[in-house]
Amino acid sequence: MKTATVRDLRNRFARVAAWIDEGEPVEITKFGKPFARLVPAAPEKPKLVKPDFMAQLKEVWGDRIFSTKEIEAMREAEREGEEG
Repeated sequence: MKTATVRDLRNRFARVAAWIDEGEPVEITKFGKPFARLVPAAPEKPKLVKPDFMAQLKEVWGDRIFSTKEIEAMREAEREGEEG
């Protein structure tokens, strides 16, 4: 555990803050005696990453543009598959 004085907090806060950013708890002393302890905050929950559907479509189909006839043929094939 790192140690800093109250004076260090006042005059060298950036250094003390860097220790805390690195995950190191810091004990603060006042007149040579422990006064307080600074510990890193609990890490935030990771953000939920939403899937990029457009990137998936582009990966599967590329830049292809389907004609109306092709779309109708695909729909008809789906309908036939549902029946039996």
